Amino acid sequence: MAPDSQLDLFGSAGIDPVVPAEAVDFDAIPLSASVPIPPETYDSIAAITAHCDRCQRCGLSEGRTHAVVGRGNPSAPIAIIGEAPGQNEDEQGLPFVGRSGELLEKILASVNLSTDREIYICNVAKCRPPGNRNPTPAEIAACKPFFLEQIRLVDPQIVLLAGATAVKATIADKRGITKIRGQWFEWEGRLCMPIFHPAYLLRNPSREKGKPKWLMWQDIQAIRRKLDELQAPSV
Repeated sequence: MAPDSQLDLFGSAGIDPVVPAEAVDFDAIPLSASVPIPPETYDSIAAITAHCDRCQRCGLSEGRTHAVVGRGNPSAPIAIIGEAPGQNEDEQGLPFVGRSGELLEKILASVNLSTDREIYICNVAKCRPPGNRNPTPAEIAACKPFFLEQIRLVDPQIVLLAGATAVKATIADKRGITKIRGQWFEWEGRLCMPIFHPAYLLRNPSREKGKPKWLMWQDIQAIRRKLDELQAPSV
C-alpha cells in the first residue's frame, strides 16, 4: 500500500500514521483531531465507545445527543458500515434504528441474517450532521480511525459499505454507487461489497426488475452465498 493511502486510512494530512499506539497520549485522543489514533490503540469496543461519548475531534460533537458507535454481534462475520446517524439514531445512540434500520433488518432477515448473530453495524461518522447532510471530508477524517479500530476488533470476514460516503471513506472508489454495488473488492485484507443504503431504497420503492430494490435482493443473496462459502468446512 502506498504511504499516501496509509495516511488517508489512519489520519488527516500531516499526521504520521505509523506512530506506535503506546506513544500516543490516550486521554487526548477524543479532544483533538490532531492526535492520531494508530492501529491497535483500543482493546475493546467499550473503550472506543467511552472515547466517542466524550469526543470533540470535530464540530459535530457540539450538536449531538448521543455518539452512535455500533450495534450487533461484536464478533460477527459480517460488518455493515453506514454513513452517519440520523435523528432517530442520535436520540437512541444506536445506528440504523429508524425507517432505514427497519428496512435493513427485513433485508437481512430475508436471507436469515441477524444483528444477534452474523451482523455488526457501525457508521463512518459517529455524530449526526446538521440537517442530516453528508459528513464533510474533515469530519470523516476525524472519526475514521474509530471505525477502522471497530472493524479490526470485530474482525469480520465480509464488510458491506452502505452508501457512497462509506465507499469513499474506505475503498475510495469515485464511481457512483449504482456503478459498483454488488461487486466484490478487497479492503484491509477483507472481502468488501458496496450496497445501496436503505434510505435510498426507501426513496425508490419499486420492486420491478432492474430497480434498486430488485438489485438489493440480488446482492443480499450473493452475500449470503459468500458467507456460506467462507464458513463451509474445509474438505
